[in-house]
Amino acid sequence: MHKNPTKTVDEALQSFSGDWVDVNRKYLTGVEHLLSMKDIQVDNSTKREVHVEDRVRLYHYEPLAEQRCQVPVLICYALVNRYYMMDLQSDRSLIGNLLRGGLDVYIIDWGYPSKMDQFITMEDYILGYLDGCVDFIRRETGHEKINLLGVCQGGTFSAIYASLRPEKILNLVTMVAPIDFRSDNGLLNIWAQDIDVDSLVDCYGVVPGWFMNYGFLMLKPFQLIIDKYVSLLDIMHDREALSNFVRMEKWIFDSPGQAGEAFRKFIKDLYQENKLVRGELELGGERVDLGNLTMPLLNIFGTKDHLVPPECSRPLTDLVGSEDTEMMELPIGHIGMYVSSKSQKVLAPRIIEWLMEHSVPSNPVKRPTSKAARRTSAKAGSAKAGSTKAGSAKAGSTRAKPRPRSGRR
Repeated sequence: MHKNPTKTVDEALQSFSGDWVDVNRKYLTGVEHLLSMKDIQVDNSTKREVHVEDRVRLYHYEPLAEQRCQVPVLICYALVNRYYMMDLQSDRSLIGNLLRGGLDVYIIDWGYPSKMDQFITMEDYILGYLDGCVDFIRRETGHEKINLLGVCQGGTFSAIYASLRPEKILNLVTMVAPIDFRSDNGLLNIWAQDIDVDSLVDCYGVVPGWFMNYGFLMLKPFQLIIDKYVSLLDIMHDREALSNFVRMEKWIFDSPGQAGEAFRKFIKDLYQENKLVRGELELGGERVDLGNLTMPLLNIFGTKDHLVPPECSRPLTDLVGSEDTEMMELPIGHIGMYVSSKSQKVLAPRIIEWLMEHSVPSNPVKRPTSKAARRTSAKAGSAKAGSTKAGSAKAGSTRAKPRPRSGRR
């Protein structure tokens, strides 16, 4: 028996009309939500500024639980985006989870370079600003060595710093950190091989944030430029989901410029010549040898990371001089490392557990008695690093048996 074609058309029109009304209702509700959002809240955890040098600021987070780890941890984020990605949502905050787990957390805010900052170098960032923040924390807390957690480009900086100043770092945690820049799987790595960085820096002085941002978006143009905005219609009626979308958009387009000389060296020496893994990188007249990195290492990366492919992060474990190493591989992408539901369940708990296992305080330095002395950013005295090595370990999410280190490339 054949269906009545008129009835079929009528049903289709009714269905279309219902869908159209539903879409318009969601759209209008979403517009009302957007108009009522005067300022979206990011950077949720309470902190205070404790140290300033030029545009760089050091913040100390207020505790959310009883301190379980005596040694403070300093987070070193990348220059190319803002650190508050790690604290974007109160219910999905890596920093919040670390604080609730009893860690004493500091973080570096690199600021926004202006034209006058175009001649700031990698030496200035790593051996100047980063070193100044480390020394400030050492003096303030009385610890000879502190824990260092480096994220993305900040992880590269942290590995370089720890290899040059190992006497100041008790444990090193790297997260989605590019170390070996020779990869054909990452489009960013491929593009960087042929970029005329000299012309770019000579033209702009400070490489604009919008230039960097559009480059990142073009790595996945359909997903990051088209698909996400089409999908926006499905959540516009949900105020909380829409708020989270706006938070992410705020972070994505909050892109600081890049100090030209530091950017030039980072691209040429690392992306184009891969000097770090070859043992040829020099900073301030000092050669960077990852073999000098003898403190315990926790190396974390995502197997679905399109910005820093796993093969860019994984080699660090083999290149360091430490025999106490662990790898943690998560089946997520670069941004998912901070905000995905998977990472919330396992990432912070493992970092906390690992740091507590390894954070036996070193001999404390004598704390300054005067307030003026405590404000100074002069370098504190340092002690020689110990030569005793712990047993080695390597892990995905669990530890494996020790294995010999491979040769350098």
